[in-house]
Amino acid sequence: MSIERIQPGQWNARAVVHNGVAYLSGIVADDKLGSIKDQTANVLDKIDAVLAEAGTDKSKILSSVVYIADMQQKDEMNEVWMEWIGTDNLPARACVGVDLTSNTKVEIMVCAAVE
Repeated sequence: MSIERIQPGQWNARAVVHNGVAYLSGIVADDKLGSIKDQTANVLDKIDAVLAEAGTDKSKILSSVVYIADMQQKDEMNEVWMEWIGTDNLPARACVGVDLTSNTKVEIMVCAAVE
């Protein structure tokens, strides 16, 4: 059984690849002062980079969970999400309102197939 840990840190790995699936940890934006759109775009760029390191890409995302601090900003987040994901590769997705820390407006985790 092969398990690959990508960017291991103090508490977790950025991603774990096992049995043809890349499981990404929740990813937040670097700039906590940006708008929800700015933060979402930054998170999605970071997801692209981790998926590439895992040997996959956004077209192979199977599922995602989006955590947002203010559900009233869901439409703004979705606008950026849809520009990024497109309509041909929609994953299963949940969107949950949560109490995020340090001005974080959005956190996203995904699982993607690795071929």
